[in-house]
Amino acid sequence: MSKVVNVEVTLRSTKGNQERLLKRFMKKVKKERIIEEVKDRRRFEKPSAKRRRLNRRKKENARKANTERNKKLNINT
Repeated sequence: MSKVVNVEVTLRSTKGNQERLLKRFMKKVKKERIIEEVKDRRRFEKPSAKRRRLNRRKKENARKANTERNKKLNINT
């Protein structure tokens, strides 16, 4: 099982602004990938399919990071 994560945002930390409270809460939930994990656990996924999905995600993230790095260094390919 995965670790237990408690996401908490207080109204005091947002200075009484309820809209900011909701935005901050959603940002923390996305960062902890809570909703994504719940969606993944709804149905069984074969280990090979899971590896393929994760490998595709790794390659896409590496490509994006490389693009950003090249943009910062002004390298055109």
